[in-house]
Amino acid sequence: MVETSGGSLTHKGRGASLPGLRGVSAEDKDQESACVTREGPTKGDAEIDQLYADAEDKRLTKTSLLQDVLNISNVLTDGVSAMVDDSFNKCFTSTRPEPWNWNIYLWPIWVVGVILRYLVLFPIRALMILLGFNSLMGCFLLLELALPKGPFKMRVQRRLVQWMCSAWVASWHGVIRYHGPKPTPGPNRIWVSNHTSMIDYVVLCSYSPFAVIMQLHHGWIAFLQTRILASLGCLWFNRTEVNDRHVVATRMREHVNQADAIPLLIFPEGTCVNNEYTVMFKRGAFDIGATVCPIAIKYNKIFVDAFWNSRREAFGKHLFRLMTSWALVCDVYFLEPQSLQPGESPAEFAGRVQAMIAKYANLRIVPWDGYLKYYNLGEKNPGLIETRRRVLADVLRGYLGKPPAPAPGAAAAASAAAGGGAGAEAKGEKDKGAAAGSTGKKDL
Repeated sequence: MVETSGGSLTHKGRGASLPGLRGVSAEDKDQESACVTREGPTKGDAEIDQLYADAEDKRLTKTSLLQDVLNISNVLTDGVSAMVDDSFNKCFTSTRPEPWNWNIYLWPIWVVGVILRYLVLFPIRALMILLGFNSLMGCFLLLELALPKGPFKMRVQRRLVQWMCSAWVASWHGVIRYHGPKPTPGPNRIWVSNHTSMIDYVVLCSYSPFAVIMQLHHGWIAFLQTRILASLGCLWFNRTEVNDRHVVATRMREHVNQADAIPLLIFPEGTCVNNEYTVMFKRGAFDIGATVCPIAIKYNKIFVDAFWNSRREAFGKHLFRLMTSWALVCDVYFLEPQSLQPGESPAEFAGRVQAMIAKYANLRIVPWDGYLKYYNLGEKNPGLIETRRRVLADVLRGYLGKPPAPAPGAAAAASAAAGGGAGAEAKGEKDKGAAAGSTGKKDL
């Protein structure tokens, strides 16, 4: 195969033009001079390249109104990306059940189910809780009056608390499966678990009693925490008070070092997460040198979502939602105890335990701090938001042809300087007037 001078290819003596190319005919050759001949001097390759570069530069530097509007996208990117890919608030969002009853033959079944759940099951469950709670309070009162403080009294109170937790689980028609060895008391041990709701403690305590470190709440929940659960050696704190956290850390170390202490349970996330994600584990439970026993709790949302969104839902309403559902389905995994490895930092140790829990509970790990849920940026750092607003205002001023607004500190300094200059000028005029008056007096 050889190339011909006319731009076509000849294969074995036959002319075969490639697609998109054509040979030059005799007529084209006759008209070739007329096609390429032009008047005036021709430009070289370097000059043509320079002209092309100049034209492209002019085209690219010329902006349109649309481009000017899009140029502020750098300022708006933060807000838009936060709305599109909000991986923080996804951790605290409840799962809405998908509608399944919007047809003629399923809707009557759904109505019958609502009647059964609200008018039959809920009254029975509420009566069960009422009787159990009254019995618990009566027994606690008798123990306070009849028995002195001692190991026997503490054991009886723990049994009562465990029985009450079982009554709560029964009121939710709990279908709970426990996997792994049952926790046993022992020195230098601590149990950690992912956190979905306050019912996590009820679910675990109905199987084996635990002392727990929890946020101190208000109302009747605070009464249960300080009066009933105090028999288990529970520790309470206020997450907004730094001093409380230091005191709790000291008491936690003392509790762990006791040989006969009840197992201590900690929720290192520090807040309730929706059982689909797991946020950053606090390292307080991982830097005291104790053996960490992980617990993974996974709720099945087939009947009810066990997540408690404390910012949008009161705990009483949360319990009502659980008691009016068909059942609470849950799996609890007691995992292999873990210890700090040589050369491993407490943060790495916490991450390793978190990965174990996430694997068994089928959770996605995110690097967020759960305390950000209670952090108000506008109250803590109002100047940061004002700075972002000023940046956007300066960008808009630039497109309107106005100079950027001065910073508040610079404006105050400028006004002070202007006031000082005006005062000095007035003082100078006053001195000049006084000098002129004295001169006039001398002349007289």
